[in-house]
Amino acid sequence: MQEPSGDIRGERTDAVESRPDGSESRRGFLEHAAGVTMAGGLTAGYGMLVSHAVRFLYPSETDPGSWQFVCTLDDLQPGDSMPFTTPAGAKLVVARQAEDPAQDDAFIALSSVCPHLGCKVHWEANNERFFCPCHNGAFDAQGNPIAGPPKAAGQSLTRFPLRIEGNLLMVWVPGTGISEVISETNA
Repeated sequence: MQEPSGDIRGERTDAVESRPDGSESRRGFLEHAAGVTMAGGLTAGYGMLVSHAVRFLYPSETDPGSWQFVCTLDDLQPGDSMPFTTPAGAKLVVARQAEDPAQDDAFIALSSVCPHLGCKVHWEANNERFFCPCHNGAFDAQGNPIAGPPKAAGQSLTRFPLRIEGNLLMVWVPGTGISEVISETNA
């Protein structure tokens, strides 16, 4: 029987077991591999933590938005409205409120989602209001609450800027526009 090397108390003095030919033993190799694996795992874990912290503290620059085509001026007659979905998925209702398109308030684009419960809002030309049928919420032509729970809570419809380019009605939507997405995928 072979006795372990060491002092009289039987404690090992060599840190790594060696074979007589000078190569490392299997136990020594496994101890070394486990240490390297643990150090690598800790480094990767803390590295991910630091990378997420940096991304949170210094976010990348976001696209502020773009102008999107809604319709031609002839497609929307006075008193009519039409639904519009932005590239990001936001639901809007665009309404024509005046005959002359040169007027500042001839067109309006508002969120078609009621701020109270998220129901769909539609334009009622005969009552000149936006109406939410879920709980009888009503909004005036500018999106301000005039009846129901939205009035009690002071919740208005979100308004989106519009502009006219020639005979085209354009709406400003936040985020990347569809034309920019198409040009990036074709590049």
